[in-house]
Amino acid sequence: MKILVTGAAGFIGSHLVDRLLLDKHEVLGIDNLSVGNLKNLESALSNKSFKFIGADVRFSDELTFPDYEFDAILHLAALADIVPSIENPESYFQTNVVGTFNVMQLAKKIGVKKVIYIASSSCYGIPEKYPTDESASIQPKYPYALTKYLGECIAMHWAQVYRIPTTSLRFFNIYGPRARTSGTYGAVFGVFLAQKLANKPFTIVGDGTQTRDFTYVTDAVDAIVTAMMSSHVGLFNVGSGNTYSINRLVELLEGDTVNIPKRPGEPDSTFADIRKVEAELGWTPKVSFEEGVDRVLKAIDYWQDAPLWNPNSIEAATKTWFEFLS
Repeated sequence: MKILVTGAAGFIGSHLVDRLLLDKHEVLGIDNLSVGNLKNLESALSNKSFKFIGADVRFSDELTFPDYEFDAILHLAALADIVPSIENPESYFQTNVVGTFNVMQLAKKIGVKKVIYIASSSCYGIPEKYPTDESASIQPKYPYALTKYLGECIAMHWAQVYRIPTTSLRFFNIYGPRARTSGTYGAVFGVFLAQKLANKPFTIVGDGTQTRDFTYVTDAVDAIVTAMMSSHVGLFNVGSGNTYSINRLVELLEGDTVNIPKRPGEPDSTFADIRKVEAELGWTPKVSFEEGVDRVLKAIDYWQDAPLWNPNSIEAATKTWFEFLS
């Protein structure tokens, strides 16, 4: 197949490109490199079946590819993180909402066989039920969650009106090598791994009993490829099939700890009900949490240049979080 991947130089996008090339597809990857890094595509760039173009999904005139025909569009380009979305919601709206509109307009124009939209489980907010299935109420708590959900609404509406075969995958807590190492205070793995490299204590939010559905990146990528190749379309959760405490993560990483205040607007647990994706797409996660953490530790040097956070710098970085989400 000939495939367009947006956000190709990002964490999940670059792993996806590697998998598609391994499967002998032809891939055009685009990225504006505001979050992604060409270093993530080092292997792909030497493959004759891959081409990279610097392009920004916010601008429709940058999404013109007269020399290419695509069978599928895999749309991963997005801005993530909570605090910057509160502080600068316009950027998130432009990238996550307008960008998705532009991608779906491109899909309509060229008539692709399949679109995969990468959505976020943050749309569920603080769920009322665990594991959380796809029928759970939508209650985003911050602009990142809202804009990702609005993007999903656009993708699925275009699918309905313009008959574009489209699947939206709601990802839960993806982790693994190449996760973001720069920018604002964000995902727990990046924070903890930089702290481990510096021999500093892990900053545990609250008492560490909160749990997350940590899903290894190659499982997430496999879900995208499975959805792309499937005749089924629709909305699916993608998770690990379990949920793990932050204290368990610290046990596996091994190190000293320090506790910092619990943050408002965060669920005590994220836990995907994945029965639908298993039944309809035939996808199941393969990498255990213990194996995934071990793989990350073997690639820990990737986080050598990541920001080193401590309780004081975290307090300053998350001031907006407490101000608006309390």
